Amino acid sequence: MSDHVSDGEADTHGVPPLSSPRRIIPPPVIASRGESGRTDPTVVRDVGVVIVAGGSGSRTGSTELKQFRWVSGKPALLHSVQAFMARTDVAVVVVVLPKAYAADPPPWLFQCDVDRLLVSVGGRERHESVVNGLEDLPEEVTVAVVHDAARPLVTDATIDRVIAEARKGHGAVAALPVVDTLKEVDEHGRIVRTVDRTHLWRAQTPQAFPRVMLEEAHVAARRDSIGATDDAALCERLGFPVVVVRGSERGMKITEEADFARADALSLLVE
Repeated sequence: MSDHVSDGEADTHGVPPLSSPRRIIPPPVIASRGESGRTDPTVVRDVGVVIVAGGSGSRTGSTELKQFRWVSGKPALLHSVQAFMARTDVAVVVVVLPKAYAADPPPWLFQCDVDRLLVSVGGRERHESVVNGLEDLPEEVTVAVVHDAARPLVTDATIDRVIAEARKGHGAVAALPVVDTLKEVDEHGRIVRTVDRTHLWRAQTPQAFPRVMLEEAHVAARRDSIGATDDAALCERLGFPVVVVRGSERGMKITEEADFARADALSLLVE
């Protein structure tokens, strides 16, 4: 099966910068871990990652933020941070946290390469949090990846696929084809029709884009007062090409309490 559904090139020159002020909060100065100090000069670090972890997670019924709760032996957020930092092409990972936590992040967050870690303050809505993270990416970043902290088990193969497509000049969304029969119903629960699932996919994250494309999409969304829970949708509305690549069942989103047990089980599976 092909990794993506369509192909194309985007004209993303002359993009105006995002205009709101930076909200960057640097991490504490502590000794770097991992590969710090051993940078390979032949490696091009052109990827910037924004991990959106600004939600309250109220649907889990817990007072603790779901991105801070443990999944498969470590906090959910730490899974994602370490997955992206394990890559040599990643220049920086920006973690967008709720305002109450951004000034004093949990100490376990710095169990990684702090030289490539930034913490930013989340907005009222998800798209505002993404903008805050984008503003903190250094100039050398040309590929922007957006990932939800509520999807802690992201695989390196999925990351490879979305980044590879973004480097071709279009957006890429990790997704899985819909396999269940879909029914459209009315307000009384009565079936109106059976929906053809042939071309339907379930969108996940990570999503990757040429940086200028994603910035232009957010500039236009701000100008037009458009909000979205999906960055690809903002690019689609401007006519930019966005393709689907194969995601993973491990890319599930933790939304409800029962999802934590499911994520623990999925973490044991080898793909």
